[in-house]
Amino acid sequence: MTVATKSIEEVQNDIIEDFDLLDGDRESTIFYIMELGQELPPLDEKFMVDENLIKGCQSKVWLTTDFIDGKVIFQSDSNTDITKGLISLLIRVLNGRSPQEIINADLFFFDKIGMNGVIGSQRSNGFASMIKQMKFYALAYSAKN
Repeated sequence: MTVATKSIEEVQNDIIEDFDLLDGDRESTIFYIMELGQELPPLDEKFMVDENLIKGCQSKVWLTTDFIDGKVIFQSDSNTDITKGLISLLIRVLNGRSPQEIINADLFFFDKIGMNGVIGSQRSNGFASMIKQMKFYALAYSAKN
C-alpha cells in the first residue's frame, strides 16, 4: 500500500518543480508526461472493463480503487501514453489519502505547469473527468465510513 508522506500541496509543488526544469518546452513536456505514464504499474486486465472506464475521456482510462486503513488507493491504466502520464500525476498527488483530503484537495498543479497549453482542450476535459471520478470515489468511501 502506498502511504502518503507529504501533503497534497507539497506533492503538487514537487510536480511544479519537476516541470519547471523543462522550461516550458512543449515537446519535452509531452515526452516527460509519457515517461511518467510508463512508470505507472500496469493494471491487471481483469480491471480493464467498461465499468471502470472514466467517462468524458477521449482515450480509454480505467480507474479502480481500494479502501485500506481509511486511505483510498488508486490504480489506473490507459490505452495512450499521454493519458497514462496524466493519470499518473493525479495518482501521485491523491493516492494513499483519506477521502476527506481528496474531496478537499485544491489541485492547482495542472494550471501551474501550463498543461492546458500543452495537451489541448479534449485532454484537459478528460483530465477534469479523471479528477471528478477520483473525488467521486473519495466521496463514496467517505459516506461509507
